[in-house]
Amino acid sequence: MHGMKDSLITRMSTYFLQAVLIFIGIVALAFLIWEPNVEGVNAHATTFSEIYLDDPFLVYAYTASIAFFVALYQAFTVLTSIRKNTAFSLHSVRAFRTIQYCAIALVGFIAAPLAYLFIARPGDDIAGGVAMGLFILCISVVVTAAATVCERVVHSAVDKK
Repeated sequence: MHGMKDSLITRMSTYFLQAVLIFIGIVALAFLIWEPNVEGVNAHATTFSEIYLDDPFLVYAYTASIAFFVALYQAFTVLTSIRKNTAFSLHSVRAFRTIQYCAIALVGFIAAPLAYLFIARPGDDIAGGVAMGLFILCISVVVTAAATVCERVVHSAVDKK
C-alpha cells in the first residue's frame, strides 16, 4: 500500500512540474512575441519583417532562446523518465548533459552582449540591460551546476547497474 501511495505522489509531482515547465515555456514564448511590439526601435513597426527581423538584437535573442527551449524540453523528458521509473538511465544522463550544454550556451549568449555594452557603450545608461543580463547569467550558472551534479549522480547510478 505504501508503494502505491509513493507512486501516486511521484506521478502527481512530475505532472505538476511538467505543467510548470509548460507554463514557463508559454510565458517565455509569449514574451518573445509580444515584447518587440511595445519596446525600443520596433515599437512603431507594422510588418512582421520590421518587427522581428530588422533588429539584429532580436534575431540574436531568438537564436539564444533556442538553447532555453531545448533545456526546457530536456527537463520535461527527465520528469517523464522519473514518472516511468527510468530516471537512472543513459537517456537521463544525456538529457542532463544537454541541459548543462544549453545552460553554458546561455551563459555565452548573455556574456557576449554584456561585454559589448561595457566596451562599446560605456557612456550610455546600461544599468537595466546589465541587471537583466546578470540575473539571467546567474540563473544559467546555477542551472549548469545543478545539471552537472544531477548528471554525475545519475551516471554513477547507471554505472553501478
